Amino acid sequence: MIRSLFRKLLWLALAAALLGATGIVTAYLLVAGSLPKVDTLADYRPPIITRILSDDGTVIAEIYKERRILVPVERIPRQLIHAFVAAEDSKFFEHRGIDLVSIFRAALKNIQAGGIVQGGSTITQQVAKSLLLTPEKKFERKFKEAILAWRMEQKLSKEEILYLYLNQIYLGHGAHGIQAAAENYFAKNVEDLTLAESAILAGLPQAPSRYSPYRHFQRAKDRQHYVLKRMVEDGYISEAEAEQAEAEQVVIHPRVNQHVAEAAYFTEQVRRDLVETYGAETVLTQGLEVHTSLNLEMQRAAQQAVRENLRNYDKRQGYRGPQKILSEADTVTFLAEQTRRLQRRPPAAGDYLRGILTGFDSRVLQVTVGDRRGLLPRDSFKWAGNLRFLSREDYLKTPEDPESDQILVPIGSVLELRVNKVRPDGSLELSLEQTPKAQGALVALDPQSGQVKAMVGGFDFADSQFNRVTQARRLPGSAMKPLIYAAALDKGYTPATVILDTPIIYKETRDSGEETEWKPRNYGKKFYGPTSLRTGLTHSRNIITIKILEDIGVNYAANYARRLGIVSPLTRDLTLGLGSSAVTPIEMAKVYAVFANGGIKVSPAYITRILDRDGKVIASVDPADFPDGAGPGQRLLQQRRERVISPETAYLITNLLESVVQHGTGWRAKALGRPVAGKTGTTNDLKDAWFIGFIPQLVAVTWTGYDQERSLGKQETGSRAAAPAWVAFMRKASKKFRPRQFRVPDSIEFRSIDPKTGLLVPEDTPDAIIEAFAPGTAPTRYALDEDRPKARDFFKLDLEEN
Repeated sequence: MIRSLFRKLLWLALAAALLGATGIVTAYLLVAGSLPKVDTLADYRPPIITRILSDDGTVIAEIYKERRILVPVERIPRQLIHAFVAAEDSKFFEHRGIDLVSIFRAALKNIQAGGIVQGGSTITQQVAKSLLLTPEKKFERKFKEAILAWRMEQKLSKEEILYLYLNQIYLGHGAHGIQAAAENYFAKNVEDLTLAESAILAGLPQAPSRYSPYRHFQRAKDRQHYVLKRMVEDGYISEAEAEQAEAEQVVIHPRVNQHVAEAAYFTEQVRRDLVETYGAETVLTQGLEVHTSLNLEMQRAAQQAVRENLRNYDKRQGYRGPQKILSEADTVTFLAEQTRRLQRRPPAAGDYLRGILTGFDSRVLQVTVGDRRGLLPRDSFKWAGNLRFLSREDYLKTPEDPESDQILVPIGSVLELRVNKVRPDGSLELSLEQTPKAQGALVALDPQSGQVKAMVGGFDFADSQFNRVTQARRLPGSAMKPLIYAAALDKGYTPATVILDTPIIYKETRDSGEETEWKPRNYGKKFYGPTSLRTGLTHSRNIITIKILEDIGVNYAANYARRLGIVSPLTRDLTLGLGSSAVTPIEMAKVYAVFANGGIKVSPAYITRILDRDGKVIASVDPADFPDGAGPGQRLLQQRRERVISPETAYLITNLLESVVQHGTGWRAKALGRPVAGKTGTTNDLKDAWFIGFIPQLVAVTWTGYDQERSLGKQETGSRAAAPAWVAFMRKASKKFRPRQFRVPDSIEFRSIDPKTGLLVPEDTPDAIIEAFAPGTAPTRYALDEDRPKARDFFKLDLEEN
């Protein structure tokens, strides 16, 4: 009876086993053919970071879909490998892709839970799931996973599987792979990780967010203890080593954002160029290494110059009052939150932050910043105007008076502040600030190559990504005049040509029959009589420019400007000479580069070399990178150089612009103490202020104005509102270059002339000046032999009749 029962049970077991085996084989045959090829893993090319570098190789931005940096197994410490194996798959070096014991244990737990709660997957299975399958939790996927894991073990070595696993795995806070995680949490490369740090990383795969050492340090330490314990059990380390690792003071270094804030406008321009050329997917995933022309030192100087200039301009317009006024309860909440932030990054000298007015007396304001006390001397903010400080109660009792120029600042006011000094006791010495409403821009480029060395497109990229260097078309005002003067030089004018600065009226009859008048005038509302072309540009005389433009022809001048590099639409009337056509700062930089480099037009360039993920140069400005010529997928970034004006004309305009600096509206640039050429630009309504200047090695353009166009205010000319930023930038940027005179073409002739008539005089004549002339254009008559100029000589009083 028992034997018969045993025989039946045996047959049932065999039948069940056979049925199970048949089911497995059938399932395998049904699934196996549709599984992806394991061979594809041999060419593992996951998404990696595209990096943008400055001209000295510093990373200034990263672009990516997944932040991953591939690292070969040879660079990975054995203790880090052992930590992951001990935590995730202790039998990894023994099994062939599947750990049946772990699967059986996980299956029991899943049956008990009524669903998949534990995977029991080996490292090989995790690689299969991550790279070859979708992540849904289904038994079918687990079956496919096991098949692929077994196949992987046939095709790949354990080292190759670890390479895939450790570079693919997600470890929290945007870090894909162990190198990105090592940078994220410890600011290290993988080869520099300690055992303690390795154990923390190895504890993350199960739940990166839950065990984040940023957010949940104690949980991360608990998980570290588990990993070290498993390493001891598996024989990778001793008890003493585990205890030493647990006792180590692990310091978490939040990864410094590789996006250099000062270069944000520039890197965004580079990103746009890359996407336009290679497509967004390539830029986000293919790990390009992009070398650029940006000089970080110059860029930081440019950012500081623009911001300080805008803050100084804004202060001249007066104080707008507190940012907001908080109740006592809101003040407590504000300061508590600020305290938490400042614990992570304590304030330092030069920082801009907000504080709460908490008291005042006749000498100082008491301000609270987080949990710190700050002092604000009253005599440090005289720029703010008529301020009245009062208690909350008095503020609520004080009626509004629209006629009063007094600004009320009660206790509880939120003030924008600058930290001038942090005292030993932690208290702060502060100054009152306010964020400017006006905007500014600065671009600097090498006039020989066109390479952009610095670019600031606004006060703060975080607040506005609109790049005013490349996207904002604004009226250039008098900064357009050198283009008209250059066109005139090519039409026979000379720096000594004399033009009458006298009133002129232009009348026009519209289609409606209405008659209009235009009476142009100089900035000072004066007329100066006979004026040389040099003096006209030096002092930016409007009448002189208009008369020159009328003589040479508007269409000729407009086409000339096009040739120099202006691509924006141009107004074809006499207002063109006064800057009535909107242009971008980058256009003006390109034009002035023509003057600086001797007459050659070059286009602004940002990128010098691009390498693909394998280190192959795919684009470069250097032909030496392609000794056999550019091959498939490669291109030489050739800068098209086109001569658009003669070296003589370029020099003469440069020489005239030196006079603008030495004796005219560009006087602030003299502060550089070296040869400088430049021109201010101011529109009649003071909506735009420019300064454009250059030394032989660098051209820089600065602009100041409001996005929603309105007047900058009384006397806010290019000299006052824009030139200080140019000077502050060039003081630092020009230190990289030795002082140099502008190159004088051999053909330039110098003659002694009478400044009143533009005619020749003996060299020893009092008040004579030495003037420069293009070959064949110097006057041949002597002032002593001529009568005084007649008023009929309206445009060019020194040109001889043929």
